Amino acid sequence: MASSPVKTPRAPPAPAAEGTKEQVTKTPDRRLRLEDILKLMVADGLVSTTEAEKLARSRTQRFETPLELISDQKWHSLAPPRKVITLDALVEWLAGKLGVPYQHIDPLKIDLVAVTATMSNAYAERYRILPVNVGGGILTVATSEPFVRSWADELEQILRLRIKLVFANPQDIRRFLGEFFSLARSMKKAQETSKGDISLARNFEQLVELGKHGQLDANDQHVVHIVDWLWQYAFEQRASDIHIEPRRDSGVVRFRIDGVLHQVYAIPNPVLIAMTSRIKLLARMEIVEKRRPQDGRIKTISPNGTEIELRISTMPTAFGEKVVMRIFTPDVLVRDFEELGFAGEDRERWEKMIKEPYGIILVTGPTGSGKTTTLYSTMKQLATPEVNVCSIEDPIEMIAPEFNQMQVQPGIGVDFASGVRTLLRQDPDIIMVGEIRDRDTADMAVQAALTGHLVLSSLHTNDAPTAITRLLDLGVPPYLINSTVIGVMAQRLVRTLCPHCKKAGDPPEADTWRMLTAPFVADLPQQVQTAAGCLECRMTGYYGRLGLYEIMALSASLRHLIHKESDDAKIREVAYKEGMKPLRVSGAMKIAQGFTTPEEVVKVVPLG
Repeated sequence: MASSPVKTPRAPPAPAAEGTKEQVTKTPDRRLRLEDILKLMVADGLVSTTEAEKLARSRTQRFETPLELISDQKWHSLAPPRKVITLDALVEWLAGKLGVPYQHIDPLKIDLVAVTATMSNAYAERYRILPVNVGGGILTVATSEPFVRSWADELEQILRLRIKLVFANPQDIRRFLGEFFSLARSMKKAQETSKGDISLARNFEQLVELGKHGQLDANDQHVVHIVDWLWQYAFEQRASDIHIEPRRDSGVVRFRIDGVLHQVYAIPNPVLIAMTSRIKLLARMEIVEKRRPQDGRIKTISPNGTEIELRISTMPTAFGEKVVMRIFTPDVLVRDFEELGFAGEDRERWEKMIKEPYGIILVTGPTGSGKTTTLYSTMKQLATPEVNVCSIEDPIEMIAPEFNQMQVQPGIGVDFASGVRTLLRQDPDIIMVGEIRDRDTADMAVQAALTGHLVLSSLHTNDAPTAITRLLDLGVPPYLINSTVIGVMAQRLVRTLCPHCKKAGDPPEADTWRMLTAPFVADLPQQVQTAAGCLECRMTGYYGRLGLYEIMALSASLRHLIHKESDDAKIREVAYKEGMKPLRVSGAMKIAQGFTTPEEVVKVVPLG
């Protein structure tokens, strides 16, 4: 039998924009009811009356809130574009209908220490509320019951702060209630343990004395908890790097996500020092040595069971040791060329080059342009059981069982040049040299290519044609470059538009488009995609990154231009005539295809 008609929940009295207690506590407490929400959904054309009545009769007790019960149905909205009604989408829609401010809880934007100091964990659990911001005399509290507000009067009198209520996902509130207060307790306990025990560096002159002071135990359970939580959250947020940076008064933790750094937390210096010790212990570094840089690695498992490798680097700074952890996941190595961003013609050129039996192939670009990912993905495809693939790296970015990797160790005389010399005695078919930095390494790479090996390596140059003059500057004779170099590929990484929220926008300005497409003629697109922002991309409008490529295969006409007085401009001009597309044109193609925006391309490619 269908449920009886119910009164639709009323929005709080206007004005409700700020969501403060004074504005929204005029009515008695009432909880959200399943029938009320379903009636609103039917009225808005999100679900059919039949489905709503069927669910209203079910009366299941498996869920704490009616919102979770509704989202569990996996209904597709009847309103265009007919997306699945997720819990986040449902909460955001209902907040708009009820006139209550909505907030997605993003731990990266919350000062845990400050907000958890406003109330106890028991109090927050009792009312299922979560403090998310405090400042300017206002405490913002997230709740999944926006019309249960009796606790706000009490809290306002105790704290002498104005209470602002926001409507949030009930599952997020439950999850972060445990995590926030647990992490805050660990921070507090770690600080209490360290009181009177650690003398912090306040200037550079004291930095070298750090190793002589007592420290928190790196195995302290609170420190262990903080480090474990930091890693877990970095994995969830798709971070590629974690930065732990000491400052004068407190330390800072930042994540690099899609190439952009985001500040995560401010951490008290004693806790930061203990975290650093914990990480160094797991990475098998010398914990007491704080005056020189160190490198190490840690292998761990993410919450979903994925094996993850962290490359650790420490550096002494004016206020203590800075730690950077680069995160490597297996999918970095197994990505195919299409996932990396190779278009049809670029892919054909690259695959033709790497199928050559011997010679040198160079990948160029600045730090962070994806050269290592391209080289690893290429070697992964080349490393069949029939060939021996070896590498000399500084450092080994990620251990891969398919090839034999050796690390540069200058302290014992193992550099790139001597490493290549060693690899040549190991009966290799393919050799990867991490980077050609000097004449000796360049000479050994040339020697390897001349003796019938395929050599992959990287250079730091702005574009592909400049790699030739760079080799000449290192002292490689022109005739050896002509004999060995197969081709050069320059690359950059651009952020890609979030597929969940990108929308049509205005085309780029004609002048910008001309700069991007010169010297090639390309029609200005009538419409391009622009960034909007949603929960999937953390409101940035971008999700992931894609490569832009400039591939120059050395033809007979290009080889004629390689001599002691080689001119970059002339090489570039001939390469363009033979079909090489510059980085900016690759970027323009990605814009026209709706993968990225002109702003992102202009940030990373040379327009000169």
